[in-house]
Amino acid sequence: MIACATAILVIACCAKAALSETKDGTSDRKIVTRIEPEYPETLKRLYIGGLVRMEVVVDPNGKVETVTLLGGNPVLGQSAMRAVKQWKYAPSDAKEKFVVQLAFDSHR
Repeated sequence: MIACATAILVIACCAKAALSETKDGTSDRKIVTRIEPEYPETLKRLYIGGLVRMEVVVDPNGKVETVTLLGGNPVLGQSAMRAVKQWKYAPSDAKEKFVVQLAFDSHR
């Protein structure tokens, strides 16, 4: 019982540390160049949409270094990741990591 409680406490502390490294929503940095993702035609015809969440790491010059899919439809996620990798942000003093969310609305 004590070992289980300790394990839960360790997991909770690790989760809190990981969350403190990211910001939900968008960064304070302005997007200079934004490429919109392509909506896969098959999913659009079938009215399959949804929200895609990605972790984005941007270098000080504003170039997107990495994009990691956190959640959402995998096909929509691949399309969103391809687009976000082409985004360019305003320069900053440091590398930044944050969460970006893109919505695919099948009724548009």
